[in-house]
Amino acid sequence: MEGRKREKNKKKLHIIYSTSHGRFAFAHFSATTSKPVSPSPPPLVAAEDLSVMSDLERADPYGVLLYYKYASVPDLDELVSFYELNCNSLGLLGRVRLAPHGVNVTVGGKLSALEEHIDAVKSNAMFEGTDFKLASCNQPLNDKVAKDCGFTSLSVRIVEELVTFSSHPLVRSPDISFAGRHLSALEFHSVLQSAGKLLDEDSPTSSESLVLLDARNLYETRIGKFHTQGVETLDPQIRQYSDLHDWIDDNSERLQGKCILMYCTGGIRCEMASAYIKGKGPGFENVYQLYGGIQRYLEQFPDGGFFKGKNFVFDHRISVGSSNANVISTCLLCSCPFDDYSARCRCASCRMLVLVCDSCRVEGSIYTCELCQKHGKCGLSTSVTENCQLEVLPHEIDSKTLSSDGQEKTTGFGTSSKLRILCLHGFRQNASSFKGRTASLAKKLRNIVELVFVDAPHELCFIFQPSVLDVHSESLTEHRGPPPKEKCNKKFAWLVPPDFSAGSEADWKAADGPFDPLQYQQQTGGFDSSLAYLKSMYLRDGPFDGILGFSQGAAMAALVCAHKDNLKGGMDFRFAILCSGFAVKLAEFERGSINCPSLHIFGSDHGRDRQIPNKASADLAEYFENGSRVVIQHEGGHIIPTRSPHIDEVKNFLQRFL
Repeated sequence: MEGRKREKNKKKLHIIYSTSHGRFAFAHFSATTSKPVSPSPPPLVAAEDLSVMSDLERADPYGVLLYYKYASVPDLDELVSFYELNCNSLGLLGRVRLAPHGVNVTVGGKLSALEEHIDAVKSNAMFEGTDFKLASCNQPLNDKVAKDCGFTSLSVRIVEELVTFSSHPLVRSPDISFAGRHLSALEFHSVLQSAGKLLDEDSPTSSESLVLLDARNLYETRIGKFHTQGVETLDPQIRQYSDLHDWIDDNSERLQGKCILMYCTGGIRCEMASAYIKGKGPGFENVYQLYGGIQRYLEQFPDGGFFKGKNFVFDHRISVGSSNANVISTCLLCSCPFDDYSARCRCASCRMLVLVCDSCRVEGSIYTCELCQKHGKCGLSTSVTENCQLEVLPHEIDSKTLSSDGQEKTTGFGTSSKLRILCLHGFRQNASSFKGRTASLAKKLRNIVELVFVDAPHELCFIFQPSVLDVHSESLTEHRGPPPKEKCNKKFAWLVPPDFSAGSEADWKAADGPFDPLQYQQQTGGFDSSLAYLKSMYLRDGPFDGILGFSQGAAMAALVCAHKDNLKGGMDFRFAILCSGFAVKLAEFERGSINCPSLHIFGSDHGRDRQIPNKASADLAEYFENGSRVVIQHEGGHIIPTRSPHIDEVKNFLQRFL
């Protein structure tokens, strides 16, 4: 009896690949190549990290949390408020992306704070079944790397897609409900192990129908990937995830009729890509994906298992390796083994990360990645963020002005054929956050426009809720108080209440009540100083072809257009783009009297914009000449839509001025 119990406990769940039917069958047998650990291991801490941890860090260690969830979001604005309040109160930094169909989060902070955040998120039924990937690590020590990865501040943004699967505006995102079947790390490992065993048994067809598909970018696959003898690993070698759509279309013949095992860092990219492959029809049914991605696999198999090298991650850790990770990549210049991206060297042409070892790296050098070398491209060096958006260096342009392509107007490249558009952010935003929110728009219009972002002149105080009511206990829970100011980005406004006092407005201030959705109606002061500020900025960084405003920025841009006749010689725009705008201080102007070609973009009567009503934006449009105004209404929230057909209408409007 005891022998039977021991035999039963030895058995592990694995998958046998059946060559006769091209399908997977499930059986129980023990693994032999790598020893899995418990399914829910504690957060991992690298050995080298332990040696440099201070006593304080040991007492309250730092960590990084990753999770995503595809689900219908009933109220995006409410979810934004939750993440901003919760993450700020817990001191969490990183990226939160919210869309109508789900969330994607990568944040860092004290492990205790991250665990509190997880508990708060779990209280929302929408997140049932979410895989929270939590790992211990050192606090960011390299400010350059932390900033490059977005880990020096908290960024909460509403986007149209959690991950952009295709850059083509007419391509619809695949239905996530058709995503490939999830395989646990143990099941995924067993498939690869079974394929190798059958190959050892001299079965020529044992693994010919099984392929591994890496859904990551080239700079990730350079330093680590799965490798199993006899199983083909397809590396698309793409610069960005949105290129994978075209690669799949171009390589359909290599995938059709195969059993496809997909993997990525944490799983979210496989959801979209596997659904697209399965949607191709007959011959593309057998698509599987590694649940929890490489991160969960390495937790299950600390020795690396079938994964060779290091797992690239989008935070200050840069990469995470197994206990015996080998260096599988080489220096771009000397071909010596090297896999450290901490220097953040980039291709001068496409701005993709490249590997240049310490011996070959020289400050000011120009590097060209292997893809650009293949296509005969070269370019100038730049400093960019992880998502390939240019960040203007302090010595190039004043810190209050940011450009979507990072170039000053006097860079020696000659006159640009692109339209230069001055962008005004909304109330309680700044140039950097607005640039982030319009990243998709800048990408879709990158061939015809350059967006230039500027901070408004009126600095606002920081607002926090002093206490939170627990509706279950009917008691007040103690609030942690505001986080340190140095961890918060400054907020600005173009228009302020008439009694606004600048004095100590940069300090923290307790909210005196719930959010008032009609507060924009009271913000009628500060126009003259904002106008004078824009004039000086225009003289310094102009000229500009057009002006774009969002929410309060649109109200300010409309006022600039209304005073256009008085500004000739000091500030002049050929057109205006007003997004989710409203009218302020326009009572002295007749409807239809503002003579400036204008594009008005706002939510429809049945849309989800709960900030600015449809009627307010439609009323603003009425002040512009009827023959020269264009109106685009969308069903989204408080956003600038960038999907078809709306982006096509935006392009058609801009084409008039090229």
